[in-house]
Amino acid sequence: MFEALSEKLNGVLQRLSARGRLTEKNVDEGLREIRMALLEADVNFQVARDLIARIRERTLQNDVLKSLTPGQQVVKITNEELTSMLGGGVQRLSPAKSSPSVMLIAGLNGSGKTTTAAKLALHLKQSQQRSVLVAADLQRPAAIDQLETLGKQVDVEVYQNGTSDTTATVARDGVKRAAELDAAWAIVDTAGRFQVDDELMDELMEVRDAVSPAETLLVIDAMTGQDAVRVAAEFHERIGLTGLVLSKLDGDARGGAALSIASTTGLPIKFIGTGERVDALEPFYPDRLASRILGMGDMLTLVEKAQTTFDEQEAVKLEEKIRSATFDLDDFLGQLQQLKKMGPISQVMEMIPGLSGLRGKMGEQEVDENDLGRIEAVIHSMTPEERRRPEIIGGSRRRRIARGSGTSARDVNQLLNQFRQVQKLMRQMTSGKGRSQLMQMMRRQG
Repeated sequence: MFEALSEKLNGVLQRLSARGRLTEKNVDEGLREIRMALLEADVNFQVARDLIARIRERTLQNDVLKSLTPGQQVVKITNEELTSMLGGGVQRLSPAKSSPSVMLIAGLNGSGKTTTAAKLALHLKQSQQRSVLVAADLQRPAAIDQLETLGKQVDVEVYQNGTSDTTATVARDGVKRAAELDAAWAIVDTAGRFQVDDELMDELMEVRDAVSPAETLLVIDAMTGQDAVRVAAEFHERIGLTGLVLSKLDGDARGGAALSIASTTGLPIKFIGTGERVDALEPFYPDRLASRILGMGDMLTLVEKAQTTFDEQEAVKLEEKIRSATFDLDDFLGQLQQLKKMGPISQVMEMIPGLSGLRGKMGEQEVDENDLGRIEAVIHSMTPEERRRPEIIGGSRRRRIARGSGTSARDVNQLLNQFRQVQKLMRQMTSGKGRSQLMQMMRRQG
């Protein structure tokens, strides 16, 4: 979502960093470009102005301008102020003193409210907290069926009461069911509207009074624009929100409203939705998002994703294969399939320092998810012997593999070349010199 903004900010900060020393004129010129980039990205005008003022004040201090690396100091200051604008520290869920704690999910139609409820249930499950999904959206005909389907996907019970005609009653009974199951949380999915209206708010107030939620979260579509700020303010005024969940952060909108919503509403962002899959939900870390936007990567989130995706025993086996130079195409395919579980390749690239900037210069074909499907098809069309010893693949074998996978001989050649490059890289990384180079690279990025 923030690709255009990231590219512009990177350009300005790199130019400032390339200068041996900075003057007030240099700083003002750079900050003017940053302010324009923020406004073009739909960041709130007042928020952008305040951010630039804080960066300027800190940058023009003598110890910054006279330091040996003034450009890098500007990058550091910008990162810290952007983090502050996004809300500062991470805001976690706050359970009630007694179980089950109630999480009330609100939002307008189309914001991804019901899907987010299921994502939150999975998030709690992964942290060893049992929950019950309560289907209290009685307005949208398909909402209950949708929640039932999502509940099966995440293996979480869904409570529904087809005999009740009041949302408050369904919510109250759902919380009782959660108590019977000794669940830590009851997640209540409520009805939405296409716009904020009194009927919606009255209904939400009735549900709130009936279940006394510990958390009242508003799901906001990150692509909504500045209207998202008004919506959040109205919901907060009427029902008292405890936090926000930004959905569809993987979209292609400018995203500036998402950046400024914490500052303008005073509400913390607790989670962000990064895709349609039920596991595409992340706790919101302002410092990590700021680093991504500035092209500095987000290795902490990448490591966390890898820890939940990659099997530890398989990782040990892989390391042994690499060290003994027996890494073959079956292993290559396995690693690609594990990588896919971490999310879209473009999002993974954003988390790796250095690659986020490279992504903008690459053609769309370079990060096309379909490429992984072609690679899988090519490898599956090989014999076990060919996967173990790809060097035996000659012209006739290439043509047979291409026909079997529905690709071309060129695609097969490209895969074999990529595999040889990976083998070479892995041999280098497992050597003493390679490990030393890797550590040096990581220190430079840090």
